[in-house]
Amino acid sequence: MSGWPPRARAFGLWLLAGALAGLAGMLPPIAQPPGYHAFADQRACWGLPNCLDTASNALFVLAGAMGLRFVQRGQGAWRDRREAWPYGLFFLAMILVGLASGYYHLAPDNARLLGDRLAMMLAFMAWFSAVVCERIGPVAGLRLLPLAVAAGLGSAAWWGWSEARGMGDLRFYFLLQLYPVLLVPPLLRLHPPRYSGDRAILAVVGLYLLALAFDLADRPVFALTDGLVSGHTIKHAVAALAAIAALLHLRRRHIH
Repeated sequence: MSGWPPRARAFGLWLLAGALAGLAGMLPPIAQPPGYHAFADQRACWGLPNCLDTASNALFVLAGAMGLRFVQRGQGAWRDRREAWPYGLFFLAMILVGLASGYYHLAPDNARLLGDRLAMMLAFMAWFSAVVCERIGPVAGLRLLPLAVAAGLGSAAWWGWSEARGMGDLRFYFLLQLYPVLLVPPLLRLHPPRYSGDRAILAVVGLYLLALAFDLADRPVFALTDGLVSGHTIKHAVAALAAIAALLHLRRRHIH
């Protein structure tokens, strides 16, 4: 498939993206579960509410700060320095995720959750655009960046707007999260590498999926560990590790 003409490759990816969007539009609205904010671990410590779920967000801030410092110092291999822009935005977004998610877990409610989700969508879309820059080229990635960011932030804003009116709809928020997961593997397959490190890129996707699994298993993990740690806390650690994996990829890759 890597031998396909560039336009055919681009058309195939756009076709897949359009099919996913069409499928999401055909589905009925997906409401947020009523007990979403009731996480398994609600213990406080040293006056900090929901202690581990709140404090574990410091890992996002740490990972984001390390990555942002790396990009700002101009380290790593770059065919075009403009390719660093979406990576810089990604690491900045990780810092915002840590701050917004920590604020949310102090007193979970929909208003605070909106800020958390906006920051997460900024991170998702920036990373996806960074991979497009890396795999296809800076022109394609930088053209995609503002469109992807607008779509991602819009999906979270749509949920917030619809939730406030009693008709919460998470379809497009889920769709925009799915795009990097489903489109990055064929992107790597269809376009020849400009850098080394395909496995590291796929590791970021895998760690995100693992974090999602721990999030869905919040209560079972808490029960399995006899109340030591919840799935949601582990989710924060694994998701922050995905940001570290992205940073290690930049440190270790070389130009083909």
